[in-house]
Amino acid sequence: MEEIILTHICESLHKGKAVALAVITKSIGSSPRKSGSIMAVWQNRKIIGSIGGGIIEAQVIDKAIACIINKSDETFSYALTEADLGMQCGGNVQGYIKVFYPKERLVVIGSGHISVNLSKLAKVLNFYTVIIDDREEFANRSRFSDADEVIVADLEATLNDFETSTSDYIVIVTNGHKNDLKVLKILATKPAKYIGMIGSEKKVKHVMDELINQGICKTDLQKVYAPIGLNIANSLPEEIALSILSEIILIKNSGSLEHMKNVKNIW
Repeated sequence: MEEIILTHICESLHKGKAVALAVITKSIGSSPRKSGSIMAVWQNRKIIGSIGGGIIEAQVIDKAIACIINKSDETFSYALTEADLGMQCGGNVQGYIKVFYPKERLVVIGSGHISVNLSKLAKVLNFYTVIIDDREEFANRSRFSDADEVIVADLEATLNDFETSTSDYIVIVTNGHKNDLKVLKILATKPAKYIGMIGSEKKVKHVMDELINQGICKTDLQKVYAPIGLNIANSLPEEIALSILSEIILIKNSGSLEHMKNVKNIW
């Protein structure tokens, strides 16, 4: 069972979902489960494993979900008595809740020169990077040796089934505005920390107007960073990639567009 639990935790992290692991570290007297018993808990109350069932397990599930939300690890201790939990066991259990968080994931739709540079920079910045494109001559391991995943498949079919989360940063840099439009139509309503789309002001306006005409909510589109990136780059792919990741880091760390010398105001 332990192997199954750990496998599910790894799979969840791979999909961008946080998960908590509850472990009984000490068991005294009469208690449902002994030291070393483990249980994985997800924010939607899904569990795998058990630390005893009943009231104690329900209490730990609630605490584990709170830990996920608050991004904190915590200990727990329960006396299995009438006064504490309404139980007659008479024992005591102590434990620890450890929350595992996924790496921030950078999902790049498109595999041109900007994408290659995004992949290289993302590796340095410790993102889990996924490249998606339908052109195998561009989306391949020889060009994207730094990426964690390279997916070569039809864009619409792939993205319709592609699970995203609020720890994902999505960059749309396909080979044309028609593909950008199709991709953004699918992704605009999916959860993500950041969605950015490359393009001139004219192209961005055309795509947004067309998507509104197709029934996409304007509120969803207003969350998209387009044109993408900070205003720090020239036309070089390397600098454009840096401007995009600078914007992503700004969002990720709740930063501000200020010089540090002005923020610190040391002298």
